[in-house]
Amino acid sequence: MAATDSFVVDCGYEQFSQRPELEGHIASLAFQSLARKPFEPLIVDLGMGRRELKAGMFLAVATAISRRMRHVPNRRIGIVFPSGIASSLTNLAVAMADRIPVNLNFTSGRKAIEASIKKAGLTHIVTAGPMKAKLADFPWTENTVDFIDLVKSIPKSEILYYYGLILTMPVRMLMKWLDIPQHGGDREAALLFSSGSTGDPKGVVLTHANIIGNCMQCDAANLLYTGEVVMANLPTFHSFGFTINVWYSMLHLIKTVCLPNPLETRRVAQAIHDEKCTFLIGTPTLYRPFFKKVEPELLKTLKFAVAGAEKTPDGFAQMWEKTFGSRFVIGYGLTEASPVVCADIIPAQKGIPSLFDGAAGTLFPGMQARIVDDATGEILPPTHLGILQLRGPNLFQGYLGDPEATARAFDGDWYNTGDLARFDENGRLHIEGRISRFSKIGGEMVPHGTVEQAVVQAFRLEDSEVPIVAITGARDNTKGESLVLFTAIDIDSQTLRERLIAQGIPNLWIPRRIRRVEQIPTLASGKLDLRMLRTIAQQSVDAEEEAV
Repeated sequence: MAATDSFVVDCGYEQFSQRPELEGHIASLAFQSLARKPFEPLIVDLGMGRRELKAGMFLAVATAISRRMRHVPNRRIGIVFPSGIASSLTNLAVAMADRIPVNLNFTSGRKAIEASIKKAGLTHIVTAGPMKAKLADFPWTENTVDFIDLVKSIPKSEILYYYGLILTMPVRMLMKWLDIPQHGGDREAALLFSSGSTGDPKGVVLTHANIIGNCMQCDAANLLYTGEVVMANLPTFHSFGFTINVWYSMLHLIKTVCLPNPLETRRVAQAIHDEKCTFLIGTPTLYRPFFKKVEPELLKTLKFAVAGAEKTPDGFAQMWEKTFGSRFVIGYGLTEASPVVCADIIPAQKGIPSLFDGAAGTLFPGMQARIVDDATGEILPPTHLGILQLRGPNLFQGYLGDPEATARAFDGDWYNTGDLARFDENGRLHIEGRISRFSKIGGEMVPHGTVEQAVVQAFRLEDSEVPIVAITGARDNTKGESLVLFTAIDIDSQTLRERLIAQGIPNLWIPRRIRRVEQIPTLASGKLDLRMLRTIAQQSVDAEEEAV
């Protein structure tokens, strides 16, 4: 760790930001990588049977699809798939057509999806018949393309023609002949959505430099080595699934094994065994069922299990390593950072025993960080607790069509993460909490304000002059984090659940813990006393867990 001054943690920000690769285009870089090693295994899809594609044939199919995508007038094209061949092919084909992939979160409620489609200005969505049948309430656009029909409509001779060119023509000459875009830089490369503080999805615009930069950072930090086999079951609407499972795997020819549902623990474990996977990505919530449902023998090829998106409970990493023998790696990231910021991987590579202190590791190369006081904005020494702010080539430039949210997110050119954090004396980042009104549950961002408003409407409390209900989050050793509903009226769990479901609130967002209080804690201004709510909620959860 170096420092530009005593209060800034610097990992080569200025030098990294000048690297010429950041001016490239993700499609161009992926094309070059795949074409130069066409016989390298790239992706295995276990969604329906087992299908495998090697780099050259994958690129040939993507090239054929991309020729059709060029006729779509809209720059942004929606994509609705779980992790798999169809998802990766479509993302590459859209980028090769110099269009912008928009991977939609099909697990969100209908209103959130409709808002995302509207905000992105989507007229075309690519999906498949089985997905349409499964997502009966999804607000499909009029121009919804069936991927299966699209591929069937492409003559096999055309795909073989492109495959032949890939095998015989010099890569740069072929790219020029096919008019593969070369320059990306600060142009929009992808649009992902994260929840806003009011529940309206925020469009996170990622540039080519953002995605390329984060892939370069992961490579420089040795997050993945050539020859690793990744269990890639995170969906592509998830930022980690999008950048790592799709683009990093293509840029560095990392073989990925895809399953559509990461909740199918036994099936995931069997796939790890059968495909000899060495690298697993998920969350503590996804990993917890492994202890009861999976025989350690099934995970004997696994080297690393990377956990992010939520806090890892005390003792969890030790239990994982003792049970399954693979290194448990804690990481930290956010969609706005494309998404990886750091991962605690260096000690394992040097043979140093795991510290198990909850640190998320050192910053990735090319980044800067500082800690600021959440009340005064004063820049604090890195070892003090405060709000984490970041700079780096992987940091996005703003939210789509929302200059106010963008302005709130930045302090000059520093991105304000909203996370309470500190660095230890070895420069390792510790995330201690979250000042913004979200909870990360099962890897998803749950906005407190949206749930509050839904409860208010469900119980007809709109006319109250003082807050009657409030939502906060608390650390939970079972789920990483859980929602706590504070209420000044009697509300039982069953009624709450029924009424919120009727309003279209996702099951994950429904509070399981309800705390009856005489009045909701507020500040003199009348606003919720968020710190007090968090403190009381945490005390309540801790007491509950101790009693079990």
